[in-house]
Amino acid sequence: MNIPVSLTSIPDSLLNRDAFLSGLLSRVTTTKTDGWLQDLRDGAANWVRHSVIPNTRDEEWRFTDLSPLKQVDFKLGMFHVHNNVETFHGTSLQSMILPEVSGRLVFVNGVYSPNLSNTENLPAGLIVGNLDVLPGEVVQEYLAQADSLRGVAIGAKEVFTALNTAALNDVAVVWVAKNVVVETPIHLLFISVAGESATISQPRVLVVAESSSQVSLIEEYVTGKMPVTQEEEVYFTNGVTEIWVQENAQVTHNRVVREGAAAFHIGKTAVTQARSSRYNCNAVTVGGKISRHNLEILQTGEQTETTLNGLTVIADNQLADTHSVLSLNHPHGISKQLHKCIISDRAHGVFNGKIFVPKLAQLTDASQLNRNLLLSSKSRIDTKPQLEITADNVKCAHGATVSQLEDDQIFYLQSRGIDENDARKLLVNAFAAEIINFIPVASLRESLLKTVTSLINK
Repeated sequence: MNIPVSLTSIPDSLLNRDAFLSGLLSRVTTTKTDGWLQDLRDGAANWVRHSVIPNTRDEEWRFTDLSPLKQVDFKLGMFHVHNNVETFHGTSLQSMILPEVSGRLVFVNGVYSPNLSNTENLPAGLIVGNLDVLPGEVVQEYLAQADSLRGVAIGAKEVFTALNTAALNDVAVVWVAKNVVVETPIHLLFISVAGESATISQPRVLVVAESSSQVSLIEEYVTGKMPVTQEEEVYFTNGVTEIWVQENAQVTHNRVVREGAAAFHIGKTAVTQARSSRYNCNAVTVGGKISRHNLEILQTGEQTETTLNGLTVIADNQLADTHSVLSLNHPHGISKQLHKCIISDRAHGVFNGKIFVPKLAQLTDASQLNRNLLLSSKSRIDTKPQLEITADNVKCAHGATVSQLEDDQIFYLQSRGIDENDARKLLVNAFAAEIINFIPVASLRESLLKTVTSLINK
């Protein structure tokens, strides 16, 4: 088990430093009692007890103020789902189903719902289910074992990831055997349903694509819109996804966040790429009061290909933060990153992308671009694309742009008989469509474009 010894022997004087974190830990309930799993949870819980919630004095969080999160008293989201999809009140499961997918896992408030899931008629060599579908010794080899850039298992070093690991009860598992090509996407649907009090759920995903396999995933976070006494649904989703792309395998990962307007969302995606593997990520965020996506990719072999496409669309007083880290440690790596933000009203977008190219990573080809469209004089973007290069034979570029809608473009469309309001909609939708069109599911593309249109025209 890859848990630092120091995490199991922390002096009592350094524990429970943050009352908010201690409160969240006190509400953790676990049902699975496997010895290795309990050891994993205990090590992560000890790390959380001697940690504090990040604040704006921390370099990685200086533009993202989490004080509104700490003001909420979250309870554990206990919600039991049966066959009656009308339980969601106003948002039926049918409206969330993607007809193009071949399998579906549904978790409600972090709890696996076999009645709402569909794992039948899957191709041979593909395993889709929860933690019970694989032997413990197989899961143990991968779960929370991905190394971070500091060489420490991800489940034990970063506070929100450690909090998720400490509460780990179940996992959404996608396992693709060697040489298996899955033709249609797998849908991982995480529904948050607020009750009479604010709730917290901490979903976990484990994806393993064995050598020469191919799979496409839709990882989606939505609100169930249960009637609540508050004006808006307040809940906290703290998710972690681990993806292992083995030699010559390919994973297309589509991550969609459509949380409620008063929700908090913090997500971690940790990807490990072996030699000659290909990882494509299409990440779209269009919901949540405060949202943050930490994307960390570690290259463990040469000739990997990494493509990162991101879109953030926010309005009102929303804050959306994307932090990505790509470590290219071997020769002949290729990476391309394009992240776009559409920001209106008083919303605040944050982008920080880091690419490390050490001396061993010769002949690397890496590019990174952040493009931002501000639709209001009060909207704000903080962008920081970064390249750290010590190799001397590479092709690398990075940049960022911040702009508004061009008067010349609007005038051109008006001259073709389109009124000003429709011209603005057309330009904004075209800006967003460049990213949305990478998603390989037509019904989801159409739904996202409608969501973008509704957000920017409030």
